[in-house]
Amino acid sequence: MTMRGVAALRAADLVLCEDTRTSAHLLRHYGITARTEALHEHNEDARIADILRRIAGGARVALISDAGTPLVSDPGYRLVRAAIAAGLPVGAVPGANAATMALVLSGLPPHPYVFHGFLPPKAAARRVVLGRLRAAERAGLSATLIFYEAPHRVAEMLADLASVFGDRPACVARELTKRFEEVRRGGLKDLAEYYAREQIRGEVTVLVGPTAEEVATEADMDGLLATALATHSVREAAAMVAEATGLPRKLVYARALASKGRADA
Repeated sequence: MTMRGVAALRAADLVLCEDTRTSAHLLRHYGITARTEALHEHNEDARIADILRRIAGGARVALISDAGTPLVSDPGYRLVRAAIAAGLPVGAVPGANAATMALVLSGLPPHPYVFHGFLPPKAAARRVVLGRLRAAERAGLSATLIFYEAPHRVAEMLADLASVFGDRPACVARELTKRFEEVRRGGLKDLAEYYAREQIRGEVTVLVGPTAEEVATEADMDGLLATALATHSVREAAAMVAEATGLPRKLVYARALASKGRADA
């Protein structure tokens, strides 16, 4: 918690909280007596109009979440978007953020990175999302991947990551800035095995190192072309896939023509 954050909360007429009971501990610690109301994923849409009316009437409204930064896998995006659309002033106070702190502590390349947030809780849907990220890597993405996860799903999630991405360098960071902070680094398979044995609690951030440079194959080319041809012309699709794979443009264009011909037949 920064001095600027304390000052902003003390100056607020209303503090919107993800959970007023959780936020009460923070506000009491700093002697902040502002009125609090709940704003969470289940009531955010219904609350927006009333909150905007208060701001337009001159009220200073602050938004805090239970941990980390509002909007980043926490409530607030729809409210902020509506305030901006209404021409109302919006400011932010920097503070703790698990994704960036975990990135600093991970020992993995800090940039570029892709922050995904929470994956779907069900295994089948989770693997679909991971498969899309893997396809993006085959198309040229090379970045450290950052996820949030619930503690009871960490072992299963790590096993899926190892299955989709292979045994890459990774990091699991837990309870950052709190009493039981823990950072564990290793390969995805070793981490999956470790957390299958260990029961953990708290806020968890999982990072996966970027892929090594890959040599695109003709199978990769065909898959990318199929996707590109669904929404682009043969020439546009060939240019996109050639750039993504590094394969010769003439080869990709010829394969695109053949693929388009088979689809039209």
